[in-house]
Amino acid sequence: MGHVHSGCSHGHEKHIHRKALNIALCIAFIFMIVEVIGGILANSLALISDALHMFTDVGALVLSLVVLKIAHLPSTPKMSYGYHRAEILGALASALSLWGLCGVLIYEAVHRLIKPPEVKGSVVFIIASIGLVANLLMMRTLHSHQGENLNIRAAYLHILGDILGSIGVILAGALIWLTGWDPIDPIISILFSLGIIYGSGKIIRQTVSVLMESTPEGINPSAIERDLKSIPGVREVHDLHVWSVSARKVALSAHIIAEDTHAALNEAHRLIEKNYKISHMTIQVEDPLHFEPKYCYDCDHNRTCPPILP
Repeated sequence: MGHVHSGCSHGHEKHIHRKALNIALCIAFIFMIVEVIGGILANSLALISDALHMFTDVGALVLSLVVLKIAHLPSTPKMSYGYHRAEILGALASALSLWGLCGVLIYEAVHRLIKPPEVKGSVVFIIASIGLVANLLMMRTLHSHQGENLNIRAAYLHILGDILGSIGVILAGALIWLTGWDPIDPIISILFSLGIIYGSGKIIRQTVSVLMESTPEGINPSAIERDLKSIPGVREVHDLHVWSVSARKVALSAHIIAEDTHAALNEAHRLIEKNYKISHMTIQVEDPLHFEPKYCYDCDHNRTCPPILP
């Protein structure tokens, strides 16, 4: 049996992620207070909804910092894969919190559509404009990191939603200021909320896929099986599994029946790492005469492993 993995220090990367999150957190917290005060003074649901979303930004960023610390804790005999999936759980919690918030905002917006209150458009316009600048600063801070970490990507999505919301609130404030048409305030809140629900759905799908140990996007198990079967002396490939431990950590396991077990194992490692960029793999190579189906995950009463050719 062979097992290989690549290891490197992520201390510098962790420090950069933490610094970016801390900067974004400070900006979000300060402007959250500004928007709450402005929303109350202007009697604007759109502005208050943007402030509440900013509050979830603060929560998402704090959660990201906590998860970043937990995810880098060393593995233990009980937690043999470490705590990398804390990143996935954090991203899922962040996205679900957005859905809960949007449900509350839509409910309140519908009531305001029935009986629109008077809104101070000038205050809404000014506060939302400042908010747009704050959100753009946060987005710039996290932009280069959001492709590297699913949890940071979830926080980034919160901020991106805030930018779209701020634009909507600015338009609503300007329209109310110029025309006095107050219903635009809850309408913007509803559109804003629906957009967030749609955008966060992708994060939820990704996190559930990882938790269900689905094959990562962009990896074709059938192609891996074909490559392994092309190795000279390999009779059979089965019990092939590819899954994500976290957003960037992919693992693979497989059973190979081969005449020359040592040569097949070496070539299997080389092929998988070269063609699929998977370095963490566990491959069990067995001699055709000594294959034991009971040690195979897939060879149970529901599935039958392919027969070993003589």
